[in-house]
Amino acid sequence: MSEFRVKAISKLHAEFSVPGDKSMSHRAAILGGLSNGICTIRNFLPSEDCVNTLNAMQALGARHEVIDELTGYGPINLRIHGQSMKLSAPAAPIDCGNAGTGMRLLAGLLAGQEFSSELFGDASLSSRPMGRVTVPLAEMGAKIETRGEKPGCAPLFIHAATLTPITYHLPVASAQVKSAVLLAGMFAKGKTTVIQPAETRDHTEKMLASFRVSTRRDGNAISIFGNQMPESCDFTVPGDISSAAFWLVAAAALPGSRLLIKDVGLNPTRTAILKVLSRMGAHMTEILHNSEGEPIGNIEIHGAALTGTTILIEEVPNLIDEIPVIAVAAALAKGRTVIRNAKELRVKETDRITTVVDGLRAMGADVLEFEDGMEIEGGKPLHGAEIDSFGDHRIAMAFAIAGLFADGETVIKNTDCVNTSYPGFAHHLAAIRNHRSRPADFTLPTTPIA
Repeated sequence: MSEFRVKAISKLHAEFSVPGDKSMSHRAAILGGLSNGICTIRNFLPSEDCVNTLNAMQALGARHEVIDELTGYGPINLRIHGQSMKLSAPAAPIDCGNAGTGMRLLAGLLAGQEFSSELFGDASLSSRPMGRVTVPLAEMGAKIETRGEKPGCAPLFIHAATLTPITYHLPVASAQVKSAVLLAGMFAKGKTTVIQPAETRDHTEKMLASFRVSTRRDGNAISIFGNQMPESCDFTVPGDISSAAFWLVAAAALPGSRLLIKDVGLNPTRTAILKVLSRMGAHMTEILHNSEGEPIGNIEIHGAALTGTTILIEEVPNLIDEIPVIAVAAALAKGRTVIRNAKELRVKETDRITTVVDGLRAMGADVLEFEDGMEIEGGKPLHGAEIDSFGDHRIAMAFAIAGLFADGETVIKNTDCVNTSYPGFAHHLAAIRNHRSRPADFTLPTTPIA
């Protein structure tokens, strides 16, 4: 079993880039495979989750060629051969691994095909509810059986079906469900509309626009017309701000630190973490250098004494992945931080509310647990502890950051899961622990493919 062993640091001065955005890499693999030609995708995230989606598209006929790969992980630059919306029946069930995003998006893609297919995943993914996707897809005419041990869970057996457009009101704000319905809508005749209760990540809409597929937005209603042909294009995936969030918290909580994260995605539906850290007292500057399509730029952050804050209800949908590391920031801050309206955390790779609360308490933090969140009274000194990630990548990385501020040694168990979203995290963690500062110290090894 892999593990991280972490001790406290006294300084953090560094500049580097994080791997490509996970959400966008999933979508690039799917839309590139649906397009009418060859697409070159650069800075693809070679994580297990995204490679599973890439391989799923290959199983559906959209082959890819690797140009460069991250040694030991997978492709970072590749060419995808689009199938002009004509996918092929897979020869075997499709393995989604641990990727909830991959499974939900692929379910939308496969719901309206002329062939049957099956999606399955690991034990963690097989315990996560899929009804939020299968219900609206069924309203469109999809025939999906959930064959898991738990009701409504994977494996998903998807029968051949003809879809009709619907107007669907999301009961809970979810970019994954919105995206699944929009992808299904591409295979339905007429206008499919998703109405969201609050703004969610809009990567799908922006990427559809890059592939010249039009969508319409009216307030929180997003519509797509079927029978549009995605036009092949080249796409560069920006760095993942959800991965950058771990280092942003580390720098923010360490007075005197300076960190520059380069070429990261600055989509407004993803930057709530910056607003929260600013409220807590961190000093940050955003430098936007590409505003077409997905905004990309640099983030410079200087550490300061942090104070507690309250996470606003409207921030939660676009902050859900960052809450574990925000809880770490809260434990390091003075005063009270309140995180509520986040019950969604209980159905992630782990029950992230209980897992975060238990981990912080083990390190000496003062935490109160609620059904939909937690309250943290920050400022108590943290001490090293043994933390089990339970196979949850964001838990493993969040407590690695906590260990950088704890007295003694913190041991995080079961850390192979980190590769589902951040290959190279251990390399960056080692560089920061060893007080490295040059960009070259953080460069991840790549291999060109002949």
